[in-house]
Amino acid sequence: MTITSADHKNTAHAPLEGFAAADFDVFQLEGLEARMNGIQTLIQPKFRAFGEQIVDEISRLAGREMYLHIAKHARRTVNAPKDTWLSICDNKRGYKSHPHFQLGLFDDHVFIWLALIYEVPNKKAIASAFLDQLDDVIETVPSDFMMSLDHMKKEAQEVGEMDEAAWKTALVRFRDVGKAELLVGRHLSADDPVLQDGEKLLRYALSTYETLLPLYELACNRSR
Repeated sequence: MTITSADHKNTAHAPLEGFAAADFDVFQLEGLEARMNGIQTLIQPKFRAFGEQIVDEISRLAGREMYLHIAKHARRTVNAPKDTWLSICDNKRGYKSHPHFQLGLFDDHVFIWLALIYEVPNKKAIASAFLDQLDDVIETVPSDFMMSLDHMKKEAQEVGEMDEAAWKTALVRFRDVGKAELLVGRHLSADDPVLQDGEKLLRYALSTYETLLPLYELACNRSR
């Protein structure tokens, strides 16, 4: 499912509905069919509503057309997804092989990422650019942001707990290990009041993406 900001540029947006306990409970449903039905009926309509507004703003900030992609989990035939997400990048056909922004849910938290996953080409060039400008990279990312090295796992480390050596270790791993990834952003626990207010969550997500936009642009410049 792909949406361009041009598709709704002049459309008034309806009030946003936040994420509730029922959305997180979807991940307790047993079986692929039941869980996918929950994702499609409860979560994806909210992803579309949030994504349409996010893609407009990120397009404006980046100065070029951006596109919304909503995860379909189409390759799954047995195992039910443990998380689900929307992604935004500057490629209309797909997002996995491009630097992109994510907003998604595990069963216990919402994640808001700048994501560089293992399918991104020129990982070595991106990592080298980050290492060459490490002081600026570290300064860009607030101490209360999180870093993950694997988009399939819940675990993430608070950036404030990372010194320069830890940053170097993460970036060298991203550069040298084929399946290594780099995700930087924020987590909100399932019971965080921000999630109950769609407009507050939208502002929170947009502020996160705006903060990380310099890293997104640096990655894009090296991934082409």
